[in-house]
Amino acid sequence: MGFFSWKTQDTDKSISNMHSERGSFFVVMHDNEGNKWTETEYDGYGEFGGKDYYELLAEMNGLTTAIEGIHLCYSDRPCLYPNLTERIDWDWINERPERCEYQGYFYH
Repeated sequence: MGFFSWKTQDTDKSISNMHSERGSFFVVMHDNEGNKWTETEYDGYGEFGGKDYYELLAEMNGLTTAIEGIHLCYSDRPCLYPNLTERIDWDWINERPERCEYQGYFYH
């Protein structure tokens, strides 16, 4: 299984993981209710501050599990998306974070 990674929505920066040559950096995951999870050592598997991205996606849309969140994310159904930023003072927007084509690790 590969790594999960996205680009930050405020800076358009690839969220590299701690195993890459770039190393990790401060990232904040936000939900639509103002909750925040901060991460400084992103491991590459979708967890920010102890919260799984896909689990949060599921919860924001009335579902329960990360697997349900993954299915929702890759469906055509409209949904609410967690935001990923470098800023803690961010106003949530309902936009899907862009996926990083390098999986936060395989940079050229």
